[in-house]
Amino acid sequence: MRLLVFGFGYSARALAARTAGDVHVTATVRTPLPAPWRDAVETVPAGDGDALATVLRRSDALLVTAAPDPETGLCPGFEALAPHLAPGSGPGWIGYLSTTGVYGDRGGGWVREASELRPASETARRRVAAEAAWASTGRPLAIFRLPGIYGPGRSALDRVRDGTARRMAAPGQVFSRIHVEDLADGLAAALARPDRTGIFNLCDDEPAPAADVTLEACRLLGVEAPPETPLDLDALTPAARRFWAESKRVSNARAKAALSWRPAHPTYREGLAAILAAGG
Repeated sequence: MRLLVFGFGYSARALAARTAGDVHVTATVRTPLPAPWRDAVETVPAGDGDALATVLRRSDALLVTAAPDPETGLCPGFEALAPHLAPGSGPGWIGYLSTTGVYGDRGGGWVREASELRPASETARRRVAAEAAWASTGRPLAIFRLPGIYGPGRSALDRVRDGTARRMAAPGQVFSRIHVEDLADGLAAALARPDRTGIFNLCDDEPAPAADVTLEACRLLGVEAPPETPLDLDALTPAARRFWAESKRVSNARAKAALSWRPAHPTYREGLAAILAAGG
């Protein structure tokens, strides 16, 4: 399989590592990739329309991971690639990484793929628009709605070590999350079943308070937990305020049933333990 990835970041690199030897990955780049990726992945300049069109025509699948542009609000992958989606050629499957933020705040209640969309932030509204844009292509499409992604170098363990971990007191507030390797496994499962299209929530099995994750990271590292701090939305940055303003439980039942996928790290406990055991 030849896969074109628009936006070769944290999630896409985990997928490339997961599918090495089985999938030929071409990634859009704006700067040269660091080792070892420069030898493992073919690259194409993100701003070279002719080169993108050529690579797109010979690709079996397309995965778009790049977020909407903060200035234009548009999906950069759609703007760059949609004009080159000619009938009868190019990818027979498109995947788009979206966010569970499109569901908005549910006061801790459950959301599923068929749940009404209630995006509360401009960021989430842009994601809804991007989902609709890709759906308009008429190509087989899988939309992956993702919660917070954590993994090596991006977990509560790192925040505890560098002293930035906080333990906010927010009674009743819960979040879903996903280990980056489980995300890669879910994407690989979807690539192997291109006929399974639609929307998939990829997340772990246990929505939990953020404070519980911090406590577990402290326990694993054998350090004292930071003191509990009352949640003060007005004191937070706009991005942090958007995060803390929402609470929901995300169901992954459809992804399990349709893709035969199961998270290897069903809760943050297994996820953090695995990161630590691997030296992260």
